[in-house]
Amino acid sequence: MLKSIFIGCALIGTPVALTVVSAAPAYAKSDEVYTSWRNNLAAGGYDVVSFHTGSPSEGSAKISTVWQNAQWQFSTRDNLESFLADPQKYAPAYGGYCAWALANDKLAKGSPTHWTIKDGRLYLNYNAKIKTRWLVDTDNFIAKGDENWPKILE
Repeated sequence: MLKSIFIGCALIGTPVALTVVSAAPAYAKSDEVYTSWRNNLAAGGYDVVSFHTGSPSEGSAKISTVWQNAQWQFSTRDNLESFLADPQKYAPAYGGYCAWALANDKLAKGSPTHWTIKDGRLYLNYNAKIKTRWLVDTDNFIAKGDENWPKILE
């Protein structure tokens, strides 16, 4: 959040504005699919199909599609075709928000570098520390996350 406040005069009669930046929590925006404020890429531009093979890779803008108002990028045309055939199968749970945070009634971005496949579903976590917490009781966190999703976006 940016706020401008006047702090006085640098020269007689010349007001000086100071911009104060307050640190806001690193919560994600409340859209059905998490994308950065800098772009509209789902899963940070990673190929979500590639997670299911155990080798996550970054996608390419040349091999992409738009689904649920987000851009999804893929590393191969075959992966794009797989996604188009069944997007729900490959899209990360909870729209790519951090699964652990969601299970704890919070919204935070999920990172494609901290991921888990559980029962054929892709889950993203905010960072390595949170992923460690997630792995301690994954089944319980999934149950809580499923209960919170998508009403937490309201």
